[in-house]
Amino acid sequence: MTPGAGSDQHGGRTAERELAVRTEALVKVFRKQRAVDGVDLAVPRGSVFGFLGPNGSGKTTTIRMLLGLSSATSGAIEVLGRPVPGSLREVLPRVGALVEGPASYPYLTGRANLLRFDAADPTSDPRTRRDRVASALERVGLTHAADKKAHAYSLGMKQRLGLANALLAPRDLLVLDEPTNGLDPQGTREVRHLIRSLADDGTTVFVSSHLLAEIEQVCTHAAVMRSGHLVAQGSLDELRATGGRTVTVRTPDVGQAAAVLVRLGLTPRRDAGADTLVADLPADLLPESITAELVRADVRVRGVAVGGGTLEDLFVALTGEGFDVAA
Repeated sequence: MTPGAGSDQHGGRTAERELAVRTEALVKVFRKQRAVDGVDLAVPRGSVFGFLGPNGSGKTTTIRMLLGLSSATSGAIEVLGRPVPGSLREVLPRVGALVEGPASYPYLTGRANLLRFDAADPTSDPRTRRDRVASALERVGLTHAADKKAHAYSLGMKQRLGLANALLAPRDLLVLDEPTNGLDPQGTREVRHLIRSLADDGTTVFVSSHLLAEIEQVCTHAAVMRSGHLVAQGSLDELRATGGRTVTVRTPDVGQAAAVLVRLGLTPRRDAGADTLVADLPADLLPESITAELVRADVRVRGVAVGGGTLEDLFVALTGEGFDVAA
């Protein structure tokens, strides 16, 4: 899907009330360099939205503008249907965020940190503060370390504490920058489960990450940044569809099969298996036609399979760079 994703089937932009975040022609210039250049984001309410791109692509700069931490050079931003930065006082109490790593007071305990963070929120109710802090600690799996000082926390524990801070009050939008950074596999699974449970409760979760496995397992929608530009966005199914189809041929007669595929206008490449060829499949070429030509050429066919392009293939094609795919 193109950067204009977010439009309805009649060609109009998705109704404003259906978007948790919308930007229009968003630009941020640092010393004549455009860190963000004409970005039109459309984040559906209730989605888990993955924000992807190589380092330096403009992801964190965009997030900082969404939260009012940095001013835009030009363009428009709406968060939860309200203009930013004009309505920040109204919007921010409904937004939880973990950006550029968690901050904490190192010589206070985890519990004391959250009590202090909550007290700094003018909209919080002091009568229920301790209960809410206890609930947030439990939700991120930090109850056992609640009374340990934050400087003794591991990186993963500090990340959990930052998540707990973001969850001290009910949120309509949660913005998470690399939320699984420093977490072990079990912690990563717990954060993934937490994100899903928040989305099930109606919270929109905006996740910036470089881990494709995480995005594929937890997100419903995604956007891809490259050099300050938004190069694709949409649902994961829409993004996969733009990656095109591939045909995989398994045969002991690899050389003969490759010659047949070339004759059909394809560009075969060897896959990991010694008996496997893969080629991009154009829309006007049927896989059964390929099979028939292989059989006609006396190629011994062990299997022919058609698949969609992977997100990894799409992102590499869009950005020119690889992504980490391991969780």
